[in-house]
Amino acid sequence: QIRETRTYFGYIQTIHFLLIASVYFLTFIYALLFKWTKNYLALAYLQLTADALFVCSVLLVTGGMESIFSFLFILIIITASVILYRKGGVIIASLSSFLYALTVASHYFGWIHPLGPEPLGTTPYQGAHVLYLTSVNVLAFYVVAFLTSYLSEMVKRSKVELEAKQVDFDQLESLNDGIIRSISSGVIALNNQGQIILFNPASEAIFGVRSHEAKGKRIEEILPSLSASLNEDKGKELEDQPSPGGFRDISIKGPEGEEVHLRYSISPLQLPMKGPFGSIIVLQDITEIKKIEEEMKKVEGLALVGELAAGIAHEIRNPMASISGSIQMLKEGMSGNEIQAKLMDIVLREIARLNQLVNDFLLFARPRKPSIQNFDLNRLIRETLELFQHSQHWTAKIKVSSHLDGAFFVNSDPQLVKQILWNLLRNACEAMPSGGQLHIATSLIREPAQSPMVRIHIRDTGAGFDEKAIPHLFAPFFTTKEEGSGLGLAIVKRIVEALGGQVQGANHPEGGACISVLFPLEK
Repeated sequence: QIRETRTYFGYIQTIHFLLIASVYFLTFIYALLFKWTKNYLALAYLQLTADALFVCSVLLVTGGMESIFSFLFILIIITASVILYRKGGVIIASLSSFLYALTVASHYFGWIHPLGPEPLGTTPYQGAHVLYLTSVNVLAFYVVAFLTSYLSEMVKRSKVELEAKQVDFDQLESLNDGIIRSISSGVIALNNQGQIILFNPASEAIFGVRSHEAKGKRIEEILPSLSASLNEDKGKELEDQPSPGGFRDISIKGPEGEEVHLRYSISPLQLPMKGPFGSIIVLQDITEIKKIEEEMKKVEGLALVGELAAGIAHEIRNPMASISGSIQMLKEGMSGNEIQAKLMDIVLREIARLNQLVNDFLLFARPRKPSIQNFDLNRLIRETLELFQHSQHWTAKIKVSSHLDGAFFVNSDPQLVKQILWNLLRNACEAMPSGGQLHIATSLIREPAQSPMVRIHIRDTGAGFDEKAIPHLFAPFFTTKEEGSGLGLAIVKRIVEALGGQVQGANHPEGGACISVLFPLEK
């Protein structure tokens, strides 16, 4: 037919133009259905079936079994195999085979009279040839269906595997990015040219440089101080250089010119199958750690001095007792000399004051370990108050009021609590040399989200604290008294903290000073 184009095209009739027009109409219908429907599988089968019927119509108007357009079935089968995979390809191949065989049989037996250049009676085809032609085309349809669907299934599997690997890759990349962003240490990665390829948020905080500003730049351009330190390490002797993965401490200038102490480790960056790619630097800002270390050294020095002073004070206390006893005996052996007696009283009073100072210092420098017991706090306060009223610190001009009703059992060290009460009562009496009112009370404190605590409240009616001195009330050796040691309240604070409590001092609105001590009910 192709060789006899003139003869064939001489038979083009109106139906051929209608068939071509139907192609555009079906395309328009398919577009509308694709927009309106969500069942794309049914639409695909509908469209492929309509296309097969259309090809069958093409065969009927182009010579039937003599038509050269039977290859259009193969195009439809290829499309079905790609879109619907093996199942859809086999179904459309079967439909195409049925329509092609029906068309050839109808033409051969004269059931229909297809349009063509020659009438049916002049066709040279015999039965065997018609069967051969049909078999070859049907076989071709199924071979194309199976081959195309096989390739399509392979592409589908590859796509699924690729998508799975892409998901794994995205998750791995997200995890890696999350780790790099969350790590508290600075991480800087360099390529072989010394260019920055990774600059995590911790590095941004340390150097004050944004990641997008650092990436792609050489390290000496962005971080000259760090680069200088690294180059300095490279110039050192081999044994002085930090080993791979080892740490080195350096000091650089921070973003605001302040000194920043860093601890860094540099290691080669290895890539699989490619070898060395650059280096990776792990940094940690240890500025605060350095400050703490310096403070610890100061504290250790002060502790050493304190231990030495405590030892000296202990050695002083022993001869002080001997001196006091000797002076007392000399005083008793003298009579009629008032001047010498007065001088000896001064010596005895100063020895007593010095001995009290030494005892306070030893108590502050070497506090004993608490021995926790369960006891009645109110009873302990009453016993301590009664004992204190018979001591040399008490004066009859002081009146006592208390609120110590009932039993109040706590878990603490009774001896240490007694020492706290003694120091506070002594301070209160010294604040009222001309007499006054001393009030002592206990109460239970319950705060939300906190364990119950007991409060001891001691108030005097003296002059009160100097407002400027309140922040330093519990500092060692701080005192506003002419003869005070400055250790009374410091000892109180140290013992209270050892027992897990808190102590506060303030002036009372109605005059005088008040001290509040809080203990947990259970240590």
